Amino acid sequence: MKKETMSDSKIPHYDFSTLLFKITTTTLTKAQKRWRLAYLTIYSFRAMLSLLPKKKTNHQYSEILQTHPYYALDIEPSSSSHQDKKSVSYSIDPNVDRSKLTDIVKNKDLHSLGCIGGVEGVATALGTNPEDGIDGNDEDVAKRSQLFGTNTYHKPPPKGFLYFVIDAFKDTTILILLVCAALSLAFGIKEHGAEEGWYEGGSIFVAVFLVIVVSAFSNYRQETQFDKLSKISSNIKVEVVRDARRSPISIFDLVVGDVVFLKIGDQIPADGLFLDGYSLQVDESSMTGESEHVEVDSTKNPFLFSGSKVADGYGKMLVVSVGMDTAWGEMMSSISSNSNERTPLQARLDRLTSSIGTVGLAVALLVLVVLLIRYFTGNTKDENGTKEYIGGKTNIDDVFNAVIRIIAAAVTIVVVAIPEGLPLAVTLTLAYSMKRMMADQAMVRKLPACETMGSATVICTDKTGTLTLNQMKVTKFWLGQESIEEDFYNVIESDVGELFHQGVGLNTTGSVCKPASKSVPEFSGSPTEKAILSWAVQELDMDMEKLNQKYSILHVETFNSEKKRSGVSIRKIADNTIHVHWKGAAEMILAMCSHYYESNGIIKSMDEDGRRKMENIIQGMAASSLRCIAFAHKQISAEELEYNDDGKTRKMLKEDGLTLLGIVGLKDPCRPGVKKAVEDCRAAGVDIKMITGDNVFTAKAIATECGILNFNREEEIGEVVEGVEFRNYTPDDRMQKVDKIRVMARSSPFDKLLMVQCLKQKGHVVAVTGDGTNDAPALKEADIGLSMGIQGTEVAKESSDIVVLDDNFASVVTVLRWGRCVYNNIQKFIQFQLTVNVAALVINFVAAVSTGEVPLTAVQLLWVNLIMDTLGALALATDRPTDELMKKFPVGRTEPLITNIMWRNLLSQALYQIALLLTLQFKGESIFNTTPEENDTMIFNTFVLCQVFNEFNARKLEKKNVFKGILKNRLFLGIVGITIVLQVVMVEFLKNFANTVRLDWEQWLACIVMAAFTWPIGWFVKFIPVTETPIFSHLKKSRFIFTRIKQAVYHKRASSSRLGSA
Repeated sequence: MKKETMSDSKIPHYDFSTLLFKITTTTLTKAQKRWRLAYLTIYSFRAMLSLLPKKKTNHQYSEILQTHPYYALDIEPSSSSHQDKKSVSYSIDPNVDRSKLTDIVKNKDLHSLGCIGGVEGVATALGTNPEDGIDGNDEDVAKRSQLFGTNTYHKPPPKGFLYFVIDAFKDTTILILLVCAALSLAFGIKEHGAEEGWYEGGSIFVAVFLVIVVSAFSNYRQETQFDKLSKISSNIKVEVVRDARRSPISIFDLVVGDVVFLKIGDQIPADGLFLDGYSLQVDESSMTGESEHVEVDSTKNPFLFSGSKVADGYGKMLVVSVGMDTAWGEMMSSISSNSNERTPLQARLDRLTSSIGTVGLAVALLVLVVLLIRYFTGNTKDENGTKEYIGGKTNIDDVFNAVIRIIAAAVTIVVVAIPEGLPLAVTLTLAYSMKRMMADQAMVRKLPACETMGSATVICTDKTGTLTLNQMKVTKFWLGQESIEEDFYNVIESDVGELFHQGVGLNTTGSVCKPASKSVPEFSGSPTEKAILSWAVQELDMDMEKLNQKYSILHVETFNSEKKRSGVSIRKIADNTIHVHWKGAAEMILAMCSHYYESNGIIKSMDEDGRRKMENIIQGMAASSLRCIAFAHKQISAEELEYNDDGKTRKMLKEDGLTLLGIVGLKDPCRPGVKKAVEDCRAAGVDIKMITGDNVFTAKAIATECGILNFNREEEIGEVVEGVEFRNYTPDDRMQKVDKIRVMARSSPFDKLLMVQCLKQKGHVVAVTGDGTNDAPALKEADIGLSMGIQGTEVAKESSDIVVLDDNFASVVTVLRWGRCVYNNIQKFIQFQLTVNVAALVINFVAAVSTGEVPLTAVQLLWVNLIMDTLGALALATDRPTDELMKKFPVGRTEPLITNIMWRNLLSQALYQIALLLTLQFKGESIFNTTPEENDTMIFNTFVLCQVFNEFNARKLEKKNVFKGILKNRLFLGIVGITIVLQVVMVEFLKNFANTVRLDWEQWLACIVMAAFTWPIGWFVKFIPVTETPIFSHLKKSRFIFTRIKQAVYHKRASSSRLGSA
């Protein structure tokens, strides 16, 4: 053991980063080891001291610096090489100034960062090994969370139940009813005393209260559902290294000190500093509003901000601040999520509601005027048969009471006439379907997508991971013009093998980890990268650790879906030679090559014949559904690596005159069930187009395997095109040919966007799947953007409407089924509700005009409104998708919401109910030999029971058997049961509240039989054929013809008058 004493003031300011992070104890003497460890400890202490909180004066701080700390350094040699590697212990200092670290990053303060030792100094102070990350055990993570906070931000509390109750009181009709109820209550108590006078006013109060509570509860349920979905959608997975193991974790589990891997399309999960990487550019527009991409490097700009997106390149970052310490966290905590987004269907329903409400208001005003005239002219009588109003003899209180009763009846007609249940039905349907779709591997990010998906006419889908499993495996390997079988890799000459090691191990965004406890290495990265790395390690004996020691990376050009290749330039440390390696789509790499290697190491020139043979090899592999990846190499001079651009020296990789190393074929099998899903879409009238970056032969093979192309039929001209061909069509040619295209190969993101635009111009409703950052424009342009939950980048997910959680095309078809189900359920409810609206309006209007009485009282109509709006919406909005839905053609953009079939169904039921209830109103007492009170109760009871029976009819718009699958929908049966029980209670036990009297069993039976006739009527009318042309288009046509005739007559008269005057 040895003690070293040193004052801080005597330590000169040196850059020890090279010493700290390239330290090794394997080739040094004991003395050198001791000195390096001493420097490490002293440097770490200085870094920690600089992060301590500053005091108001320097007095205390100078005292700390002037003390003589002693350090005990353990310099005993390690017992194993593994322990040698870990001999430097990384531990976090609890006195690190959290706010100072946060401010350095937020303010991009390079000077302060340099004063504390740069990024390396911060990593040391935070106890992070830049290569192996933090320890990552539960104790370490908990400690970091306690010291620096968690990666969550404070959100405004969700709206509570009371908020929605208060919101319900803002409805004008509810307020009018409450005023009427209060006045009725006051006059009733004054006239009849407190014991009996409260019945009428009190019952209106209770009915209004029930409507408010149920409406508020439904809205509250919707809010909580959206809140849950919001939490799920924001739970992003990020890749970190902890204890030398690379693994994905939730963004919420990220802690200060974590080392995070970043690639194109990732969202930066916290504020931090750049550790290492290549060509890293970030999009900070969400933070700064600047659209220009910002270059990030270790010297000029190492700062990374939460909420930004990686636009190009890849790298590693050190997390410095999380959650509310980040600028993004502060901003997001002040923004409340808005779940009141209006969907297109809701907007259409709002217009429909407004139109019906206008009619209802006109009828209510007419009823009000008629009833007031009849009352003040002495045409109304009380229960004893005497006139209610006799000039100046009637008590003023009685007059007020009668007027209030009339106003309440008119307002209640408005309540029933306005179908406010329609928006509620849409909300319930969307919330229910969103919850169910989560279970079916689809997360809805934007509400309109739920209903729009039901109208989709074309789905443009990716291949990899969507139609296929994305489980890559190298199954074919060609070196030059020779196919190398698995058992004969040893024939490859060692120099060629070494070049393959370089091209695979150094030109990759993946990694290889050898855990101490396991003999089998772990591979990370994209499925393609993992497959190639696995092949190189297990078949070509590639050692990633030795490779990284022998070579240093100079420049990297990252892969993206536009270039379809990636490149790297490296320096061999032993002889200082520079090598360029390219990897990517086989035919693109082949076009860059002029020579090729043979297995014996001989380089041969590639003439036209040799190139043709190579192209045939690629085509043969592609026709076997293999993805072809080629590798190419070139040794260059240092001068060839750089070029001058506007006075700046930039690095550039050589792209021609390369030597082809070899070609690997990766097999990615089709997903089970994808062929059936494609067939289902075809049967539903939805066209499937596969858009892929693979070459045309691979694309054809996979499309045939999936059923997009017909195996038994010859391919038609124009069914399969390449992106460049489609791009070069004239606009007219594109519009003409786009419908015929089934497969587009070698496509760029721009080609995908172009296809979406063409299809939309032709009137299609287009759904698009995408997973890459460059897919974002097409996902935004499409009517429904579907991003992939596993392989999709955060940029793609944010641009999409729905996230397919399992990346499976079958889940896309499930979304289509749910979209149609949502649309169908809403149509069912519209038919059900409009039947009630029409019947109630006509019955009350006719009765009021003819007799001066309204057969359905305010409380009764509010009860009908309650079962119709809320319980009816719940019953009809929760039907699950059926196979019948996928046998219809999509509705498209122009289909009317209320179809001719719906008009036929609802008008037949409404006419029956009007005829039945008006018969009871005028002849019921004589037919059933009842008192007026019993007759009014029977009218109310029959009307409610008609709605109960009609709910069954509404389940199927076209099918005659309305009971099919009813036992599967327990919620529907439960709601019908609850409605019947509550109706019995209303009639038999709440006679004062509901203004009813008890009915005997014969009267109940009569009500049930009369209401049950809605079933045979509903069955019979479905035999009546209807035209497909919307009913209102006939009216428009008639109006147009009438206008033309009128114009012709006018012109004829005008010409006759001119002739006469001449």
